[in-house]
Amino acid sequence: MKIVVLAGGLSPERNVSLSSGAMVTEALRSRGHQAALVDMYFGLEGWSGPPEALYAAPVPEAWRRIASQAPDLEAVEKSRRWPGRGQFGPGALELCAGADAVFLALHGACGEDGRVQAALDLAGIPYTGSGHLGSAIAMDKDLTKRLCAQAGIRTPAWRTLRYTAGDIPALCGELPLPAVVKPMDGGSSIGVSIVHSREGLSAALEEGLLSGGRAVVEHYIQGREIQVGVLEDRALPAIEIRPRGSFYDYENKYRPGAAEEICPAPVPEELERRLEETALAVHRLVGLTVYSRSDFIVDGAGEIWFLEINTLPGMTPTSLLPQEAAAAGISYGELCERILTASLAARAR
Repeated sequence: MKIVVLAGGLSPERNVSLSSGAMVTEALRSRGHQAALVDMYFGLEGWSGPPEALYAAPVPEAWRRIASQAPDLEAVEKSRRWPGRGQFGPGALELCAGADAVFLALHGACGEDGRVQAALDLAGIPYTGSGHLGSAIAMDKDLTKRLCAQAGIRTPAWRTLRYTAGDIPALCGELPLPAVVKPMDGGSSIGVSIVHSREGLSAALEEGLLSGGRAVVEHYIQGREIQVGVLEDRALPAIEIRPRGSFYDYENKYRPGAAEEICPAPVPEELERRLEETALAVHRLVGLTVYSRSDFIVDGAGEIWFLEINTLPGMTPTSLLPQEAAAAGISYGELCERILTASLAARAR
């Protein structure tokens, strides 16, 4: 098949997405597919050959690596020469329309909040992963937690904030501690803070103003961080994360050796079963298809606390879903092909 691998975009997770896209492209080519890797935001800008030649173009070496810091999106915007204001760079959507399918290697709001999926739906272009509605719900942490709480799935107490700088002193006086402050619709732990003091809470809320003053403040639960992937409506083996730093932040996620990742997670069989059941329940409740990855905390009493769900999990060299698939006997190339095949079936339905 001819497949466009759509990566990059204008998101704090841009660098992660480029790395995912590079690996997916090479995996699909190794399985006999024609795969063209395209940065959604820049499109064909700077490409001098015919669009069809992208299917054989080498993967940029710089895209394989992930910088330890999130990108400066203002600088990314300024570097695009094309004057258009859209998220699809010149020629990107046209290239997608000429392919048999689009493999979404996007991460973050520009690729996981349902807008790209809706655009491709309207254009009649098949793509991988969940549809636009499930993607939009899952990206909204508050809405996802509301649905889970109503369904009896345990999730830490939280409060959703839309605030300005003038609201911060009052919020610091009334929000309970310890807490986790996270952007409403972010990923890769960008902008996430665990705070134990009023001063730390104030600093975290100040940082949250940079992402629009929309945040979820969640009760902090100490315990083991465990994540569970779902592939084709079946749970994959759980993986436990043991960061060597303070917590599993952006740097610990993508710097090799910064965290110990154990898969299958060393948990009792009964706890593994409950984790898998909960991951599947959330996946179905939100209306997702093909694949996802749910994040949990297991406290000292063995209780499972759902944190959030990811509709386009990372596919980088250090990402968790490929590790879980490998533990289930699924190679990286097979994982990519199964995602593609199941997604085409989902779009046909």
